[in-house]
Amino acid sequence: MSIFIIAEIGINHNGDVGIAKQLIDVAKDVGCDAVKFQKRAIDLVYSKEMLDSLRESPWGTTQRAQKEGLEFGLKEYKEIDTYCKEKGIEWFASAWDIESQRFLRQFNLKYNKIASAMIVYEDLLREVASEKKHTFISTGMTETGHIDRAVEIFRKANCPFELMHCVSTYPMDDEDANLNRIKTLRDRYKCNVGYSGHEVGLAVSYAAAALGITSLERHITLDRAMYGSDQAASVESAGFRQLVGAIRKIEKAMGNGNIAMHHKEIAIAQKLRAHIPFESHQ
Repeated sequence: MSIFIIAEIGINHNGDVGIAKQLIDVAKDVGCDAVKFQKRAIDLVYSKEMLDSLRESPWGTTQRAQKEGLEFGLKEYKEIDTYCKEKGIEWFASAWDIESQRFLRQFNLKYNKIASAMIVYEDLLREVASEKKHTFISTGMTETGHIDRAVEIFRKANCPFELMHCVSTYPMDDEDANLNRIKTLRDRYKCNVGYSGHEVGLAVSYAAAALGITSLERHITLDRAMYGSDQAASVESAGFRQLVGAIRKIEKAMGNGNIAMHHKEIAIAQKLRAHIPFESHQ
């Protein structure tokens, strides 16, 4: 089974549909399977006190101005939906509240995503699981009990899912990756496990691919120097092309694990062993 590669656009579009389309173009061009966004109802996710507090941004001087500036609404998502269909790439989004999850239903998306921050929001998990769409569940900032409960909710609803190993630091230091947790999750929950990475560079993602992940999610950006909290932990277009190409090579290189002489080795073995008595290497 091929690793499902997700280009996480998130809020790296900076509230600009034109930038979102450029990122979709890059994701499609380099061979990603899907792009992912984030959807929030600002007044449900953030307190009034927080929204009224000061924050300098391209949209104004308050947190509300910044959050609203980054948030796409119905008009923008209709445009994204049409564009992704034209380009032939899947899109979906992680909802941060129940209202946003219900908003996303109108697009009949193939996939759902539970963000790491939301894995403890059980009412949202039940809402998502009720749709019975394949759901990627990120496990950053979790203890075993959090994951146990999420898995229980999705299995009770008979909703297909896979877990995604994740460390929720932005960017993540390589030494914090704990990639062996991928096997731990797979063994404990008897399910597919992917990897959602926030590191700088590609080496950790390559290692995750070699550990048998079924999905890989990395943030995508046009320029890591652009405005935004996720840009520094994102991958630019050239890097994403390199990432996808290497992942596909790694998939081919893993093989089936059987111990047997490869048919391409036979003639070489005969040549290099020609001086050895025949009966010695039967």
